[in-house]
Amino acid sequence: MDRLANRFRIIAVDLYGSGKTPAWPQEQPMHLDDEIALLRPVFQTAGDRFHLIGHSFGAAIALKAALTRQHRLMSLVLYEPVLFSVLMAAAPQSGAAREIVAVRDDTVRLVEEGNLNACGERFVDYWKGEGAWAAIPEPRRPAIAQAMGALKSQWHALFHEPTPLEAFAEIDVPTLFLTGNGSKASVRAVAGLLTKVLPQVCVEEIEGVGHMAPVTHPERINPLIENFLEATQPLAGDAAWAGTRSTEVCQAWHKASEVNVLAPGVSGAEG
Repeated sequence: MDRLANRFRIIAVDLYGSGKTPAWPQEQPMHLDDEIALLRPVFQTAGDRFHLIGHSFGAAIALKAALTRQHRLMSLVLYEPVLFSVLMAAAPQSGAAREIVAVRDDTVRLVEEGNLNACGERFVDYWKGEGAWAAIPEPRRPAIAQAMGALKSQWHALFHEPTPLEAFAEIDVPTLFLTGNGSKASVRAVAGLLTKVLPQVCVEEIEGVGHMAPVTHPERINPLIENFLEATQPLAGDAAWAGTRSTEVCQAWHKASEVNVLAPGVSGAEG
């Protein structure tokens, strides 16, 4: 947000159970549309045209929201949307699917048992690597453990999204899809499915990072997002917008990223 604030109006949102937003009622199953309904005032505030950026659960919400708001989107940026419904529909018996089902079942069981610390350890160690929970300073663990209470609702939304994979081919806007080559098989499998159907997608796999790279390596992820916004921004409201295809946008983005990444003091290996 600090990086972009001098050129863009930035709106960051808290989903159910985050910040000051109340938790979703646990007795009711939650769907992605419920999170999108929560954000309806935000989309109204955003104006006629806006960029939409999401990571993980937020990226799954952004992807679904783009289906009904693409006429207002200038671009869509996704870092590993965890839309596991498309994986379960395409390959329910795959190792990637079994892996994430095991994490879902373990964490839901631990939440229902009231063992939020163990749930936090299982969840954090899956996404960030074994020992990641133990490395978190002890004073920070209670807040993370408390956030695990929202997992059951979120898992339900991600595994039971009814939108079929092929429907996302309707999102005909410039899309940047970022993944890490160190990410888990489950999110890499979802990425493989989605990037085959999104019509205007620029795909970038980043060396040496995982699913939490926007948090652990912001100095590498943020310039890629910034350059993509810059590459798509001049097209907004232009008569040529409708004829602009992914090849042109990707070329502009790659050119800007090369300049940014190879600037003095930053090695190409980090780019």
